[in-house]
Amino acid sequence: MSRCLDWVAMVVIAPAIGSAGAGRLDAADAIPPHRAAGQPVQTVKIRIVAEGAVLTATLDDHPTARALLALLPLQLTLEDYAATEKISDLPKQLPTEGSPPGTEPAAGDLAYYAPWGNLAVFHRPFRYSPGLVRLGRIDGDIGVLRRRGALRVRIERVED
Repeated sequence: MSRCLDWVAMVVIAPAIGSAGAGRLDAADAIPPHRAAGQPVQTVKIRIVAEGAVLTATLDDHPTARALLALLPLQLTLEDYAATEKISDLPKQLPTEGSPPGTEPAAGDLAYYAPWGNLAVFHRPFRYSPGLVRLGRIDGDIGVLRRRGALRVRIERVED
């Protein structure tokens, strides 16, 4: 089994909000930059159930992303932060050893901010931040994330 596999996540945030295609990201954008061409892909689906839309994401394969999957199922409240992202504390710190040391997040990136121990879902791009570990990238419409206010979600792993 290769150390650098991609994980695909199904994210469901229950009826679509906003116009179709607004904020849409292509699946090709979801390939993590550290993945070499031709490496095998393994999928793991998760579901995030909330008040709004259906999103899919591809998670990177590194210890931090795998540790997030091990925490599932989770009930979280995603709060607005800096008009750039939705964040929520996690029940425990995730390991970052063996994961990228930082990232410059794009709209649609899922990340873990190690200094605070929180999950971050970016709806706008941001500057390079040490301690920010990219967990993956949303493939679909991210419009629901741009809505102001808290978003209660349940994140769970979907078994094949």
